[in-house]
Amino acid sequence: MSGIEKVRRLKTVFDEAVNSLEFGLRTQAFTHISYSNEQGDTGSSNERLEFLGDAVISLAVGLYLYDNYPQVSEGDLTRMRASLVSGASLAAIAKAVELGRYLKLGRGEELTGGRERPRILAGALEAFFGAYFIQHGWRQVCKLVEELLLDTELEVVPVDPKTLLQEIVQSSPGSKLEYVVLQVAGPDHMPEYTVACVINGTQASVGKGSSKKEAEENAARNWLVRNGYSDGVLHNKNYLADDGVGKQ
Repeated sequence: MSGIEKVRRLKTVFDEAVNSLEFGLRTQAFTHISYSNEQGDTGSSNERLEFLGDAVISLAVGLYLYDNYPQVSEGDLTRMRASLVSGASLAAIAKAVELGRYLKLGRGEELTGGRERPRILAGALEAFFGAYFIQHGWRQVCKLVEELLLDTELEVVPVDPKTLLQEIVQSSPGSKLEYVVLQVAGPDHMPEYTVACVINGTQASVGKGSSKKEAEENAARNWLVRNGYSDGVLHNKNYLADDGVGKQ
């Protein structure tokens, strides 16, 4: 299946799932906190559904990996799951299915490109899965997670930089990894975080992002790339080989 055909199929699956939701759930799933604040009703935002959806996705992906990769170690399963449910991965899927067209945003977010902002897209996708779970139950949401988030071949899995770096650092007894916020710039609705990756008390790399989590991931990724640990993907056939930290 070509890339264009795959995206078209994903959009069809997503749109059908959205349309299957009852109106109230569907509306809440795509209502960003910026819109709720403007309306004076923070309880109508998708934040609670996002919390639920995050847990649902993590468990559904974990169960799929556990069932389909019986020879893969716990550490590698953790790395695979972290990659597949990362904010970057969810935002990429949300962008592919054009989730942004469903969003209800406040004026500030609307004017500054909120419909394309990765953090908002990833959160809304989690909220959508939370709503879908409430209406359709566990079996149906697992099926939808597989259709939208999982390549059934899983030949290539993106590296989760924070998990990978944590394993590398922990391989040296007594070593310590932490992330320190150096700066938060920009307006409240569009912040830019600068975060340092600190290893054994020494600043090892720096990353930027629209959230603290994204900046931490970029700081870890920058360290990995600079030190030759990652080309951006891990190949499943290599999970059981080499040194266990995904070095290519």
